[in-house]
Amino acid sequence: MKPVRYSYGITGALLAGGAAISLITGYPAGAQVAQNDASKMTHVVPEAGAPASFADLTEQLQPAVVNISTKQRITVETNPFSGTPFAELFGNRGGQPTTREAQSLGSGFIVSADGYVVTNNHVISPEGRNAELEEVTVTMPDGTEYPADVVGKDAASDLAVLKIQRDKAFPFVKFGDSSAARVGDWVIAIGNPFGLGGTVTSGIVSAVYRNTGGGAYDRYIQTDASINRGNSGGPLFDMQGNVIGINNAIFSPSGGSVGIGFAIPAETAAPIVDKLIAGEDILRGYLGVRINPVTEDFAEALGIPEKRGEFIQMVQPGEAADKAGLKSGDVVLKVDGKDVTPDQTLSFIVANIEPGTTVPLEILRDGDRRTVNVTVGRRPSEEELAAQSFDTDDESTPSDPAPSDSNGLVGESLGVQVIPMTATIARQLGVGTDTQGVVVTAVDPNADAARKGVRRGTIILRANNTDIASIADLERVISSAKSSNREAILLRMKPRGAPAISMPVRIR
Repeated sequence: MKPVRYSYGITGALLAGGAAISLITGYPAGAQVAQNDASKMTHVVPEAGAPASFADLTEQLQPAVVNISTKQRITVETNPFSGTPFAELFGNRGGQPTTREAQSLGSGFIVSADGYVVTNNHVISPEGRNAELEEVTVTMPDGTEYPADVVGKDAASDLAVLKIQRDKAFPFVKFGDSSAARVGDWVIAIGNPFGLGGTVTSGIVSAVYRNTGGGAYDRYIQTDASINRGNSGGPLFDMQGNVIGINNAIFSPSGGSVGIGFAIPAETAAPIVDKLIAGEDILRGYLGVRINPVTEDFAEALGIPEKRGEFIQMVQPGEAADKAGLKSGDVVLKVDGKDVTPDQTLSFIVANIEPGTTVPLEILRDGDRRTVNVTVGRRPSEEELAAQSFDTDDESTPSDPAPSDSNGLVGESLGVQVIPMTATIARQLGVGTDTQGVVVTAVDPNADAARKGVRRGTIILRANNTDIASIADLERVISSAKSSNREAILLRMKPRGAPAISMPVRIR
């Protein structure tokens, strides 16, 4: 089970040794068996109100929901210095690497008579570079097992497609329009929680398009239908037998269901699944920016009335945003006419735009709205994006060349002490000796600055779009913000060993 962490401390987890996915193909979907004539199907529940029973619907759907298990081989290093600079120096003192076997378990469902099966990528993808997938087995509700081939997988959306074969047609289900799902709609989930095959639970749609972290595909249908470990990859059905989501994750302090489960919407997954089946590359749009949502603090610091849009922290040189002239400090409000909101993030909108397409972006720059046309680039692979990440080293900090005088306005207002930048400090911090700014030497742990990640050694470069070359510059910005009755200021900062970021810090 892969953990998903959230700022408020509740553990979220992908469901079990397997996970979930969803698809929508736009077909007039309904649960079907390959040999059945769809025209003979009848409604098995009332058109409105609570169903008298889920039994008839479950009987039709359950044959297409399967158990997925994998065997993996993991190489275990016995050299205690493996992966360190001492590995070659001390040689193989711990002996040769050994291998062990691991297993995973999840759910899936058949989407065609010829045996294509959909599940989550993490159900069938071993974690760690020393793990290798050896085999995948699909088990039908009647206990029949089939070896499965991996047709395609996509880490970004956590989707995978498998293929099983037999002489006669498989029962299968089709996919519906998840965009039509409404809060309060009845749904049922079928899967293999804790290895208990063919488990059926019911509930309602608790929320549509719940965003839990801001990723390109971080939009879920929330449900209170019981979902537990092993449900990953299993379908979430509406009352007409359409797959509208794939059970994928839960919020839980204990690891078990507490009535907050998430399913990937069918409309997100269907195009990806279709391409995986066809053997086509998954192409996604990309701007090349680091962003933050415009929270209440950002809005206060920027002096804008609405908490809409996303704030650009950094523009990657040579990528689409850079070529279009976007800058750090810009706030993106709309993309191709679509509002950027917590439920429809910039990452989600752009990822679903064909690379090479030119679209207008409505942005806010220095308080003025303007439109910038951007030719969307191609999103790098997850491995390439991971290689672009960085770690901040806060352990080594600069020495103070002189006492700080920032116990006055800066200390009182922001809860930090700062000193002027010098060539010596610049070299200690690993930046150019011509870098201008002030350097943080201490932070009040109870101040908002501490909560926003300001640490000793952080360089404050700008404040409210004003270059900071001295403590007096920073004090003037603080005074101006207070006179305008602002409760926060926007600081452009460079943490030790990391790119510059902008962060709203509340004034005390």
